[in-house]
Amino acid sequence: MGIFKRMKEDMNVVFEQDPAARTYFEVFLTYSGLHAIWSHRVAHALYKRNFFFIARVISQFNRFFTGIEIHPGAKIGRRFFIDHGMGVVIGETCEIGDNVTIYQGVTLGGTGKEKGKRHPTVKDNALIATGAKVLGSITIGESSKVGGGSVVLRDVPDHSTVVGIPGRVVVQNGEKVRKNLDHHKLPDPVSERCDKLQKEIDILRAEIKKLKEED
Repeated sequence: MGIFKRMKEDMNVVFEQDPAARTYFEVFLTYSGLHAIWSHRVAHALYKRNFFFIARVISQFNRFFTGIEIHPGAKIGRRFFIDHGMGVVIGETCEIGDNVTIYQGVTLGGTGKEKGKRHPTVKDNALIATGAKVLGSITIGESSKVGGGSVVLRDVPDHSTVVGIPGRVVVQNGEKVRKNLDHHKLPDPVSERCDKLQKEIDILRAEIKKLKEED
């Protein structure tokens, strides 16, 4: 696909995803997510040809003008849509499929522990909502959704919805995932610690009593 056809395809995605979009001229000039994706394609092409410094410079200019930081090493598929992208961070070894949508404040980052592939893989048709943090070399499954503000540290199966901190699957293949709601069985660390101390005191008392009897 040629450059201009790809750019038109990107703008068509904006019209599909954002009801506020009115004209191609407006979208071309004012959508920072679109500008970030286009800049990334240039930086990524240079990065693959080992022009690492120039690629990083372009990515930093991209960050300055759009508020979106995409490492030039990240692999991004077609029809990628960033809505209100301020604060979005996409790491070096990220792999993003086709028809993926992410919102402002999303981080696709690492945990600081891995080497090599250390950032997430996001499969086709996934959606990651506002403020979500997806960390580590994990996979967000095809057509899955990550709720706003969630922190995801484990793989997400295909066709699932994840919410919470840490992220938990609440819907999979259109059905709610049953959770244990026995609130009265929640652990009480203070009570458990007191019980343990009481047992140790009882043992010491028994030993002292035994020593007195021997004397």
